[in-house]
Amino acid sequence: MKIYRTSQGIVIESDGQFFLSNNHNWDNYINRDNLYHEVLNEIQSLRPDSDLQSLISTQLQAPINGQEVWASGVTYLRSREARMEESKDSGGGDFYAKVYDADRPELFFKATAARTVGSGEVVLIRRDSKWNVPEPELTLFCTSSGKIVGYTIGNDMSSRDIEGENPLYLPQAKSYDASAALGPCVWVPEHPIALDTEISIQINREGETVFSGNIQINRMKRNLPELASWLFRETSFPNGVFLMTGTGVVPPNEFTLEVGDEVSIRIEGIGELVNIVGMR
Repeated sequence: MKIYRTSQGIVIESDGQFFLSNNHNWDNYINRDNLYHEVLNEIQSLRPDSDLQSLISTQLQAPINGQEVWASGVTYLRSREARMEESKDSGGGDFYAKVYDADRPELFFKATAARTVGSGEVVLIRRDSKWNVPEPELTLFCTSSGKIVGYTIGNDMSSRDIEGENPLYLPQAKSYDASAALGPCVWVPEHPIALDTEISIQINREGETVFSGNIQINRMKRNLPELASWLFRETSFPNGVFLMTGTGVVPPNEFTLEVGDEVSIRIEGIGELVNIVGMR
């Protein structure tokens, strides 16, 4: 099942049919450990409405309200290599090799709901950065108890030159207005996501594809429950939390985003997250 947040309420998609929930509190709605079965029971009492499909396409919002967005780093070998390359001149490259092999993962705060955009909205690149990339990531939704109950697509926008200048600049490279995108929905399957699930990204510029790539999540070194369990050590999330799980698709070093680029990220089962790149 897919759960969409729209300006008119919560829309559920199940087996090609669309339902409008009677519950209007997004935070309470998704923050349930038995989410799949509770939503399945709910739609038994709802009438399908085909008009809701157009509502999703015109009034879709990011699937986040009272949650935070956190992110994992260096979970794929390709990410480890890219982070080492960007930081080698500052002497910080060894940090990423060490964290890749360490028991403790790299976890960092990414965005508030106010700094997160949905599919169809604009993601931003910083004015004080010259090397900007999107990072396509499977994103977990964990309830306040730490249970993974859903998945969405995340775009972890990153300023690689700022991060590469000094690892201590990571918050500035990662967390700023419209630096995170989530969507289009929260996918709530009966069973955990298959490890052969593929993430793909395509970046178009003036009608031409300037970068594309894909990877299966089984290339991730760390498993998903492991990442979630580390996040919940000593940290609580009363409305649940979104956790980006890292990227294994990295554009070449000579590539940087430009204003007007279209970034499209697809994950099997979840759908497609599409954003246009802007700058303030």
